[in-house]
Amino acid sequence: MHLRSRSRTPGRRARLTAGLATTVMLAAAAGCGLQTAGGVVPTAELAGATSDVDSLEGAEIAVGSKNFSENIILGKIALIMLKAAGAEVTDLTNIPGSTAARQAEVEGQIDAMWEYTGTGWINYLGHDKPIPDEQEQYEAVRDEDLEENNLVWLPPAPMNNTYGFAITQDSVEKYGIKTLSDVNKLPKEAQTYCVETEFTNRPDGLPGMLKTYGLTASDDQLKIFQTGAIYDATDRGECVLGEVFTTDGRILALDLTVLEDDKEYFPKYNVSLVLREELYEEYPQIEELMAPVTEKLTDEELIAMNAQVDVDGKEPTDVAEDWLREQGFIE
Repeated sequence: MHLRSRSRTPGRRARLTAGLATTVMLAAAAGCGLQTAGGVVPTAELAGATSDVDSLEGAEIAVGSKNFSENIILGKIALIMLKAAGAEVTDLTNIPGSTAARQAEVEGQIDAMWEYTGTGWINYLGHDKPIPDEQEQYEAVRDEDLEENNLVWLPPAPMNNTYGFAITQDSVEKYGIKTLSDVNKLPKEAQTYCVETEFTNRPDGLPGMLKTYGLTASDDQLKIFQTGAIYDATDRGECVLGEVFTTDGRILALDLTVLEDDKEYFPKYNVSLVLREELYEEYPQIEELMAPVTEKLTDEELIAMNAQVDVDGKEPTDVAEDWLREQGFIE
């Protein structure tokens, strides 16, 4: 990857703190109040596939995240790995909302944050249509965000936290369906959907999905819920098909099955660690450090980690540290 040459300047940490304080005040003024996760980053030593990576001694790296469990867990994973490699890290995870988190990185208030390819392409770069192929979607985001915003997207993880529809095990056994194309096989009275209001209107939501799969849904077949309530409503049988995020821990906790999006309708939301270009140029070994970790971040791993936080009530830092030790990346 060819990157433009940049130098890090004195006093950056002071400017970061002042800049993030501005973001805090702006967020508070908007009524949401920025409260980062903070806390102590565990101390560890690199092990296994990461043990030979060049030291990051001298690097000062502020890691941010959005304010939902998965992104916070990922932020903690990055913090632990970067600290174990010798960097001085600042924990700025748990920033409320994509807009504030994105602004903080674009303005240089944070140096690294995990981001989703679909979010980058559609929400940040302003494109209307996603790119169906995962690798092509990643490459398009990578190239454009580097050119426009000096942000470097490292290679993405296999996990894809996109929209989907889930059914209960009772429905699996009763109807024998595995894919969204199979929904056509259901009796019409069983083609019922638990969805959130936004999903019924957004361009990559329900209308397009129904059209893609040759389905229809009357008002009687739709039940509207808050996002978090859909999982329980589906489990209780209020509808057969529930709108979900495909790496949500409640899928595992409630033993739901996500139907395969066999026509690849929903956008790809693979996660990638995004770095400020100046940080990447000075410490390119971060890519080598994080590559084996990123490769292990599958849907199944994220579902399990998310469940530990959202269902079992564990702290994201503990979940991240335990996972890194179990995978042999730290000791």
